Amino acid sequence: MLPSLHPSRWPRRWIIWIALGLVLRLAFIVFPRPFDDDTLDYLQLGHNLLHAGVYGYGSGYDISPTTYRLPGYPIFLAIFEMLFARLWPSAWFNAVYLFQTAIDLASGLLLAAFVKRQLSSRAAEVALALAMLCPFTAVYAAISMAECLSVFAISLGLYAAGRAIAAESTGTRDIWALVLAGCASAFAMLLRPDGVALFAAIAFGLLVYVLRGSADSRLTHTRARRAFVVASIFCAASLLPLVPWTVRNWADFHVFQPLAPRYNDPGEPDLGGARRWLRTWTIDFVSTVYVCWNFPDGAINPADIPQRAFDSPQQREQTLALIKEFNLTYTLPDSLVQRFAALADQRIHDHPMRYYVVLPLLRDADMLLRPRTIEYELDVDWWRWSHHPAQSAWAILLGLINLFYVTAATRAFVRRRVPFAWMLGSYLIFRFIILGTVEAPEPRYTVECFPILIIAAAAAFAPRRSSAALHDAPC
Repeated sequence: MLPSLHPSRWPRRWIIWIALGLVLRLAFIVFPRPFDDDTLDYLQLGHNLLHAGVYGYGSGYDISPTTYRLPGYPIFLAIFEMLFARLWPSAWFNAVYLFQTAIDLASGLLLAAFVKRQLSSRAAEVALALAMLCPFTAVYAAISMAECLSVFAISLGLYAAGRAIAAESTGTRDIWALVLAGCASAFAMLLRPDGVALFAAIAFGLLVYVLRGSADSRLTHTRARRAFVVASIFCAASLLPLVPWTVRNWADFHVFQPLAPRYNDPGEPDLGGARRWLRTWTIDFVSTVYVCWNFPDGAINPADIPQRAFDSPQQREQTLALIKEFNLTYTLPDSLVQRFAALADQRIHDHPMRYYVVLPLLRDADMLLRPRTIEYELDVDWWRWSHHPAQSAWAILLGLINLFYVTAATRAFVRRRVPFAWMLGSYLIFRFIILGTVEAPEPRYTVECFPILIIAAAAAFAPRRSSAALHDAPC
C-alpha cells in the first residue's frame, strides 16, 4: 500500500531531513515541555476504563461516566501506562513521546508521498523539509496531548484519499485506499470532535473529484454512480468505528452522541448563556488566559475585560456588576447565567454582523497567526519587550516562521497550484468555521491545519506536472 515510504527508495537527502526532524523532536523531549491539565484528564479516563471498566472521572468505587472527552487519546495513554509504568515508573511518559516522535516523522513522510504523486519529487522534498522542521507540529511530539496523533490522522487521510481519487480517475478503484482514508477519519474523530472536519473534507473531495475526473466523462449517470459508491465505502469505514462509542453513550446517558459535547455531560448545569456572552467580545488568546480559563471557577479581574466588551457606559456598568457578583463565590448559578445570557442577547441583537461574522474571523486569525507561546513557555504578553526581551525575541521568531507557512500556502492556493484544492481548502474552511464559534481561542487549535499548509507551501515552490505524469508517479 505504501511502497514509496520504504527506506530503500528514499533519496539520500530525504534521510538528512528525517534525521534533522528526529533531532528536533528528541531535543523537545530532552528539554521537557509544559504539562497540560488535559493530560491528567486523559490519563484518568483511560486508566479507569482499563482497570475499572468505566469510562469516567473519579477513583475506586466512585467513578462517574462521562461523554465529555473522546476515548481515542485516553485509551492511547492508558495502554502506554500499562506497558511501561512498571518498567519505567518515574518517566514512562518518555515512551509516549518516543512513539509520538515516530508517528510525527511518519506524518511528514505521508505528506511528502502525497506531494510526490500529485506534484513532483522536488516539491515532495520541500514538503518533507517543511514537515520535519516545523516547530509547531514537532513540539507536540513531546507533549501528551492529542495534537500529534491528530496531525498523523489528517496526513494519513489525505494520502489515502489522494490514492483513491487517482485510481478513480483511471477507471479503477482502490478499495483499500478508501478504507484507509475512512479509518484515518474515524481516528481523527475519536481523538477530537473537530476531527469531523477531516471526514467532511474527504467526503466532499471524493464526490467532487470522482464526478469531475472519471475515465468515461461522457456518462453522467456512470460518474454519479461511481461517486456514490466511493463515498459510501468511505463513509462506512469512517462511521463504523464510532458505533461502540455511540452505543455506550446511549446506554449510559440515553443521548445520541457519536462524538462529544462541547461543554457538559447530560444533566449538568447549562452555562451556555454565560459562554455566549464571552463570544460577544473574545477574539484573542490573552482573553482566554486571563478571563475564559477562570470562568466559571476562578476570580476575574475587571481590568482584564477589554473595552470591546461594552457597547455603552450603561452596559459597562451592568457587565462589571455581573463580574463582581461572580467573584463573590466563583460560581455561576442559574440566575447569574440568565443575566449574562440577557446581556449577550442584547449585544447580538444590536450587532449581529459583529457576532456572526467579524468576531469569528478575528478569532480564526488570532489562532492562526499569533506566536505559539504556551508550548514554549513564553509569556502570553509576548510583545512586552522591556519585561522579557529574550522571550519577546523568541516569540517574534516563532511568529515569523508561522507567517512563512501561512503566506506560502496562501500564495499557492491563490495561484491554483495546490493539488486537490477543493478537498484541502474545504478542510480549512470547515475547521475555521468550527473554531470561529469557540469562545476561548487557543493557537494550538490550528496545529491540525499544518498538514494542509505544508502541502500548499510545497506547491508554492514547484510547478505542477502534467496529468499524465501525475498518474504515472509511484507512491
